[in-house]
Amino acid sequence: MSRPHRRLVSTCVGTVTAGLLATGAALAAPGEEPAGSGIAMGAYLDYGPSGVARIPLLSRWLGGREIRVGHTYLPGDRWSNIEGTDFLADWAEWRQARSNRMFVLNVPMQERNESRIPDHQVARLIRAGADGQNDAHFKKLAERLVSLGVPDTVIVLGWEMNGTTYTHRCGPDPERWKVYWKRVVTAMRSVPGQRFKFDYAPNRGTDAIGWTRCYPGDDVVDIVGMDSYDQGPGSTFDDQVSQPYGLQKHVDFAKAHGKEISYPEWGLFRHGDNPEYVRRMIQWIEEHKPAYHTITDYCPHGVWQCKQNPRSSKAFRDALSAKPDPLPTPVVPTPVIPTPVVPTPVIPTPVVPTPVVPTPQVPTPQVPTPQVPSPAVPTPVLPTPVLPSPVLPSPVVPTPVVPSPEIPAPETVPTPVAPSPVVPSPVVPSAPQPSPAVPSPVAPSPVVPSPVEVPVPGSPSPAPVPAPVPTPLKPPVVAPKPPSVPSQWCVPLNFGEWLSKIVGKQAICFKIDLGEDSTWWPF
Repeated sequence: MSRPHRRLVSTCVGTVTAGLLATGAALAAPGEEPAGSGIAMGAYLDYGPSGVARIPLLSRWLGGREIRVGHTYLPGDRWSNIEGTDFLADWAEWRQARSNRMFVLNVPMQERNESRIPDHQVARLIRAGADGQNDAHFKKLAERLVSLGVPDTVIVLGWEMNGTTYTHRCGPDPERWKVYWKRVVTAMRSVPGQRFKFDYAPNRGTDAIGWTRCYPGDDVVDIVGMDSYDQGPGSTFDDQVSQPYGLQKHVDFAKAHGKEISYPEWGLFRHGDNPEYVRRMIQWIEEHKPAYHTITDYCPHGVWQCKQNPRSSKAFRDALSAKPDPLPTPVVPTPVIPTPVVPTPVIPTPVVPTPVVPTPQVPTPQVPTPQVPSPAVPTPVLPTPVLPSPVLPSPVVPTPVVPSPEIPAPETVPTPVAPSPVVPSPVVPSAPQPSPAVPSPVAPSPVVPSPVEVPVPGSPSPAPVPAPVPTPLKPPVVAPKPPSVPSQWCVPLNFGEWLSKIVGKQAICFKIDLGEDSTWWPF
């Protein structure tokens, strides 16, 4: 299974007991662990000094459980790092602090270990290692570990060799690979003072090749391990147990070869936050008692440093947190003095009916919307003018009177012509017929006064008409002319009081022109 070059592992287990949190008491001392605490437990938290620094934090998170396994990886980029890096000193110091601790170190078998080298090149590298070309690198590593005071380091050599990820895989040449493994173990065991244990740890399942085909032999293997993540093959934990080269095969194989088992890497993966997997894996570990187990705790595998698996985190913590038995606190019974119960008299509270005050219904005033009447201008009905029949006086031959210059001639009262509020009837003037002016003695015609129209108040006053120049009296004639017909009649129009205030008082006038020499007179 693919791994990043630098691994982050954190384990999240158990809960701090409520009593410790409530009282602020110190965390449980190391060694006070639950059943199954004989199994060394740890986590991959980081490859360098920061991984060492996180171990006590993980212990505190687990309620004080001691983390007995420190687990890290050597970089597989070049041989100088495989021979031993500076951070090994930090891990050696942590390991030496307690005798029951275990230091687990994954060691690559090839440089450029995660560079995706093709199989034909891997096969050539395997043959070179089997020929002993790399023995010196591993001997230097062994000397480095012994000098740091960790000669009992558990070496997980060439892990997951049955897969396709790493250059140190065995698939391209299994037989030569087993020879190569033997040469590495022999070179490291040749260093004086060493007490290394070599852990053979394939992937669970068949992967690229059945892992039993790469097994190098009981003489060069101390522990048969297995890396097992929650992924296929198999969709359930039971599948992971029963599948070919699965968990059950691992246990059976180790037992048949008289070897301890281990789980250097386990954790969540393809199936996400899966607390059932966590519970079942911990139960499996407690049942089969491996030499050690370490959970890989960077995302997506982890349950402490990785926050995306909260339910699995709780399951891990509940199962593995330390739950020490608290010291019994003597319970001094407090004497219970019975308090006399004095019955409280129940005084009935008089029920005063709440008067119902009717809410006055205040009518909402209906403000009428003022209706502004649109002024309806009535169409005036033009009355048919009734021409008064003038009473013609019998012609009397007056005695000619010479007008005295002191007496003004009678003025003719002008007839005001009021404009009609309606479109006035056009007056079509008759074309005047020119008559030759033949002077003849004419008897003075009686002056028939034109009907005087009383001016309507508010109507425009007509322009003053100049007084006619008095005509000198002529000698009377025997045959008098008919009287002149009135030329204009005006009839006042009454629109009523309201409309008259708007349009004013009006009149309609009629004008008849029969010509100067017309002798027609209907009356």
